[in-house]
Amino acid sequence: MTKALPSVSRPASPGFATFEEPRHALLIDGDGEPDYSAIQTSEDFLALKRRITRFILPATVLFLAWYITFVLLSAYAVDFMSTPLFGTVNVGLTMGFLQIVTTVIITMAYARYSKRKLDPQVDEVRALAETDEELA
Repeated sequence: MTKALPSVSRPASPGFATFEEPRHALLIDGDGEPDYSAIQTSEDFLALKRRITRFILPATVLFLAWYITFVLLSAYAVDFMSTPLFGTVNVGLTMGFLQIVTTVIITMAYARYSKRKLDPQVDEVRALAETDEELA
């Protein structure tokens, strides 16, 4: 059985029918432009914000704690930071190098998280404001 698509805020193409259920109503204002305030309050957008916060907040807190620990140890625990590990490499140099390694790891983890979790959600949010002209 075919169904005609309901007109959301734009006129439906005459004679157009589909076998698929529409995923969600388009959030477009009367002028055919995206309704940004409606998009910001949509469940898809709020879910995207939650997913971003779920990664960014813990990663930021952990990295800042690690960085502040490094800075405080460098300033107040000079004897500990100058303890040789092997040859001329000491604890301070090792921790400084690990700061760079940590930054690379966080960047790679965010890129992977973004590709797997955020990008599909971004596509859903973008679909809220797509028009037939943008799809063509």
